[in-house]
Amino acid sequence: MKNPTYVAELQKKLGAPSSETLESLRLLKAFLRLAPDQRSEVIELVERLAVEPPRDPSLS
Repeated sequence: MKNPTYVAELQKKLGAPSSETLESLRLLKAFLRLAPDQRSEVIELVERLAVEPPRDPSLS
């Protein structure tokens, strides 16, 4: 996709991606670069954060 004309035509058809979409793609790319054991650690961390209520720093 180095052809600027092709990219411009594709962007015209699909529209520009949102900044959230771009950030998600960057995170996915970084995640895929991790070793498999590191990926599982990240998944475990995210699952814990999704289940546990956030701690109130003012109570510490």
